[in-house]
Amino acid sequence: MQKRKLGTNGPEVPAIGLGCMGMSIQYGLLDDDQSIATIHHALDIGVNLLNTSDMYGNGKNETLIGKAIKDRRSEVILNSKFGQTRNPDGSGGVNGRPEYVQEACEASLKRLGVDHIEIYAQHRVDAEVPIEETVGAMARLIEQGKVSHLGLSEAAPETIRRAHAEHPMISVETEYSLWSRDVEEEILPTCQELGISLMPYAPLGRGFLSGTIQKVDDLVEGDRRRDHPRFAEENIAENIKKVQVVEKIAEDTGFKPAQIAIAWVLARDPNLVPIPGTKHTNYLDENLRAVDIQLTDEQILTLSDAFPLGATAGLRYPEPQMKRLGL
Repeated sequence: MQKRKLGTNGPEVPAIGLGCMGMSIQYGLLDDDQSIATIHHALDIGVNLLNTSDMYGNGKNETLIGKAIKDRRSEVILNSKFGQTRNPDGSGGVNGRPEYVQEACEASLKRLGVDHIEIYAQHRVDAEVPIEETVGAMARLIEQGKVSHLGLSEAAPETIRRAHAEHPMISVETEYSLWSRDVEEEILPTCQELGISLMPYAPLGRGFLSGTIQKVDDLVEGDRRRDHPRFAEENIAENIKKVQVVEKIAEDTGFKPAQIAIAWVLARDPNLVPIPGTKHTNYLDENLRAVDIQLTDEQILTLSDAFPLGATAGLRYPEPQMKRLGL
C-alpha cells in the first residue's frame, strides 16, 4: 500500500483511507456484519486509516468500529471527530465549548473501546466559541495521552490559521471531488502553506461520479442522499452529462469511472489523503486501484474542464446544513 504523510508532523498513512460513515448512516442498506468484514479486509491489505465521528449514527459508528478492531487495535490509525450534536427535538447543533471537548472525547474512547485516538478533529466549527478555546481543550487531550494529533473539518481558511497557531493541525477534512472544487480557491492553498494535509471525503461525489446513479430511483427508500439537492431529479439530469467525460477516460484507460475520479483527486497534491466511504470489500479493492493510475496532463485538464468550479447543479448539502460550513 502506498503511503502519504499527514501534515508536517503527523503519521504515515495509506494513500487512501476508509470512510466509515455509510456503515451506520443510510447510504443504501445497512449491514453490520458486512461492514465489519470490510474493515477487517481493509486492515488485511494495509488500509488502516479509519475515519469516523461521534455523530455518525449518534455513536453507533464508533461502537461498530470498536467491535471490529477489538483484537486488532495495534494495526489501526483512528480518526474520529466531535462537535456536531443532536438536540432532544431531533434538530442538530454544534458544540465547541472546552468542557464539551473533554466530555465528547471520553465518550468516543468508551464507544471505540480504546485508550487513545490517533487523530481527533472538530467536526464543525462552533461560531459562538473562539477556535482558540476549542483547540486549547483539544491540545489538553494530547497532554492527557488520549489523543495524538489534531484536525479540523469544514473550517474556513482564517479559522484554520488561528487553530494551527494555537496548536499544530495535521489535517483538514472537507468534501473535495470533481463536482465539489470550492476548496481549490482558498482552503487547499492555506493547507499547503501551513503544512496541513487535506483529507477529502466524498471524493466520488457521494457515489455519483461512479456513474451508477442515473436517477433518483437508483437510491433506495430512506437513502439520505434523496434529501441532498444534487440528487434532485432535475439536478441529476444535468450533472450526469459531466460524468460521461469520466466514463470516456475510464473506457480509454481500462479502469472504472470511480477509479478515475479518485485518481484525479490524488493528483491534486502529494500530501492529500482521500477517504472514500464504502461498506463493500469489492468497492474497497476497486477504490485502492486508483493509486496505480497515472493520469496524463491532458486527461487531468479534460476532467477539470468538464467540471468547472461551481458548475455542479445543486447545493452539496440541504440548506440548513450549508450554514454550518466554512466557519
